[in-house]
Amino acid sequence: MTGDERDDRPGVPGPDGEVIAVRTGMFGVRDSGDTSGYGRLVRRVVLPGGTPRPYGGHLDALADTLEDVLGDKETETGVGYADALERIVVDRGEMTVHVRRDHLPLVARTLRDHPDLRFELCLGVSGVHYPQDTGRELHAVYPLVSITHNRRLRLEVAAPDADPHIPSLYRIYPTTDWHERETYDFFGLVFDGHPALTRIQMPDDWHGHPQRKDYPLGGIPVEYKGARIPPPDERRAYT
Repeated sequence: MTGDERDDRPGVPGPDGEVIAVRTGMFGVRDSGDTSGYGRLVRRVVLPGGTPRPYGGHLDALADTLEDVLGDKETETGVGYADALERIVVDRGEMTVHVRRDHLPLVARTLRDHPDLRFELCLGVSGVHYPQDTGRELHAVYPLVSITHNRRLRLEVAAPDADPHIPSLYRIYPTTDWHERETYDFFGLVFDGHPALTRIQMPDDWHGHPQRKDYPLGGIPVEYKGARIPPPDERRAYT
């Protein structure tokens, strides 16, 4: 392979990040005829790599503060900057801090309490499922807001399907209470330390997590006020 060629194989780091999958056609459909007219379309699914410095604006100062606080071994929070953070991604002027899950509460508390950071508000929790991101299939994303400094930042943490546990941020950001329950309900992420991690929208006896990409589409009967509604593929018969 020459230096001008691009390696599209899944799992191979590319110039813009790691390629975790390659989709063909408009919707990635396989084993059926392509009637979209986009059958020759090839699209890489890429997870972004770390962004090199300088980031620009206040983002460099923010990263410097995190590095100083987390890297100070003489303090109670000193765990090492590289130990706590996987990478920092800056895209379109927005910063996403990828955190190792064991250190998520420490990083979140630092962002909340340090006077130069003061991200006092967490706007929620979003789950993401990347089936091809082997060993890191489940992601949780936390958008944070600093009311004091009028700034925004995202925390992102990953966990494997085989061990879908992430520390709860309920004690640090109480607003994550219902959001963590919803992410557990729809994606199966288990937030250790949450005071009542139960389903919030699906019935308690529901099997599976409906927003995962490996969850079956359709074909599920629904019960509504005592009536049983058949799955979509059984509701009509065309003769």
